[in-house]
Amino acid sequence: MVKWFFDRTVSLVLLIVLLPILLLVALCILVANGAPVLYIQERIGQNAKSFKLIKFRTMRGEEKSPIAASEISRVTRTGRWLRRTKIDELPELLNIFVGDMSFVGPRPDVAGYADKLEGDDRRMLTMKPGLTGVASLKYRDEEDLLAVQPNPQEYNDKVIWPDKVRLNLLYMERQSFWLDVKVLVCTALGKTVKGFE
Repeated sequence: MVKWFFDRTVSLVLLIVLLPILLLVALCILVANGAPVLYIQERIGQNAKSFKLIKFRTMRGEEKSPIAASEISRVTRTGRWLRRTKIDELPELLNIFVGDMSFVGPRPDVAGYADKLEGDDRRMLTMKPGLTGVASLKYRDEEDLLAVQPNPQEYNDKVIWPDKVRLNLLYMERQSFWLDVKVLVCTALGKTVKGFE
């Protein structure tokens, strides 16, 4: 209940406080790259139910690969800045407010990953996906890491994704309100959470 109340209250406050910035960013995208300013994509949420994730648009055309490094050439100049600063993810506050997401949890993936988990790993699906999380912090430079791999898809599927599942299950076992606060502070400071390396 504490997490539910925190998510709803803080997301609403941030949406109100950040509204001028959200409108300014939307205007910048509209002027620089045209409409639409938002990118809406089906993601896998809690209990493997899909929901529509809302972000600011950072690419030309539709994303065709779940591996962003594979489509980096289509990222706009404005989009590069939005991604680097993580401002492209601010509209996800709406997802948190309506209850599709939480501030802290596993990042929501496209179909083909979390929904395909088997055995004990499927426990990860009982958690609400998050804006940030322990795995997100470890792999905050994931696009850069994948960009230097000869086969980004294979590296993601065999190295990064299994490690993210491990970290998210570890978070699930240790989950508490204070751990969530620690994750949020580490997110603001750009640091990895100690014990989740």
